[in-house]
Amino acid sequence: MIAEEQLCQRAEQLGSHLQEVLNQARATCPAIVDVRGRGSMVAVEFNDPQTGEPSPEFTRLVQQKAQENGLLLLSCGVYGNVIRFLYPLTIPDAQFSKALDILARVLKS
Repeated sequence: MIAEEQLCQRAEQLGSHLQEVLNQARATCPAIVDVRGRGSMVAVEFNDPQTGEPSPEFTRLVQQKAQENGLLLLSCGVYGNVIRFLYPLTIPDAQFSKALDILARVLKS
């Protein structure tokens, strides 16, 4: 089934697209200090741009604004300053694009 549905390729495709959106957001969101991942499992890390310290407050703000726009995000990490993404590989392209649009808008604001 994995080979038949090309799920490994799908994981790479979705993960690459998400990382591209997050890396583009770095230009307007100085709190982003790291974007990392493998396949569809991706994470973005936020620190305070002034102090360089982990910023769970900013992470919560991103989660709150995303939720207000219909996107649920989970934080993780020792300091709670990382948002991780792991979504079904069967997610429809339109739904994935909508989620990325919401995420990009939230990170710009």
